[in-house]
Amino acid sequence: MSEHLLEVRDLKQHFPISTGWFQKTPLKAVDGVSFTIDKGETLGLVGESGCGKTTVGRTILHLYKPTAGEVIYNGTQITPANIGKFRRDMQIVFQDPYSSLNPRMTVSDIIGEPLDVHKLYSSKKERDEKIAHLLNLVGLNSDHARRYAHEFSGGQRQRIGIARALAVEPKFIVCDEPVSALDVSIQAQIINTFEDLQKKLGIAYLFIAHDLLVVQHISHRIAVMYLGRIVEIGESSEIIANPMHPYTQSLISAIPIPDPDTARVKKRIPLEGDVPSPLKMPSGCPFRPRCRYATDICAKECPSLKEAAPGHQIACHNPHF
Repeated sequence: MSEHLLEVRDLKQHFPISTGWFQKTPLKAVDGVSFTIDKGETLGLVGESGCGKTTVGRTILHLYKPTAGEVIYNGTQITPANIGKFRRDMQIVFQDPYSSLNPRMTVSDIIGEPLDVHKLYSSKKERDEKIAHLLNLVGLNSDHARRYAHEFSGGQRQRIGIARALAVEPKFIVCDEPVSALDVSIQAQIINTFEDLQKKLGIAYLFIAHDLLVVQHISHRIAVMYLGRIVEIGESSEIIANPMHPYTQSLISAIPIPDPDTARVKKRIPLEGDVPSPLKMPSGCPFRPRCRYATDICAKECPSLKEAAPGHQIACHNPHF
């Protein structure tokens, strides 16, 4: 058995895009991503919008069929032929808590649907008891089971989505920007719910977000993604305190600081230029056109992840420490 709960090896997801008469060009949404997640661990995946974070999560679950690479769960490689065996163990919480819930179904039916599909009860009474338990687990009560999604606030709807994911007792959950559509005060409540559930149930998370403060709070490790590739990965505290990749340094310099005096003297590291099109990737390092440390080798070779410090990997020819 593998020592890791989940292992992703050189995962690629290319979408064919029509660019002319009878001509298709691959859009490299994910282009060679590798990482591991242990039992009960949270890996935060951060990066700009469009960098491929959500595609990574959905490809791991085979909601998108991978173009190449391997996804290994508990020592077994996941394929289109055997993905059905892993559906109970691997779930997802979507970004928009409203559009991901069927407005014509009651909360009882929404949460009970996974129980029905996997036949996880022997009587209606047991089904109702499980639904009530799941609602209590995420901070709601059994009376909510008879209501519809539109009768709840955004935070309550996201709790319903979490309860639905928990219905089949998964070991791993992809959290696809689960708090980005919520108010800041509600974000904190949902984050605390995820942490409490992890302590109680030992669930592992791939937590996808673009807010580094949120990711820093909930994650054990952080992976920074740029244009379909991971450019830096390491312990959460290490990444925040000692970023090595120029892109990570820029992201962290943009984190707001509540102390006005500290914020006034803080050095901001702006990024130059625009994000290249994934249909026309630059040669060599994808970050090269925006990097202030780029050299000739950056235009010739795409850097691979290498260990720069214990447990801290970086994909850069000229890391700036």
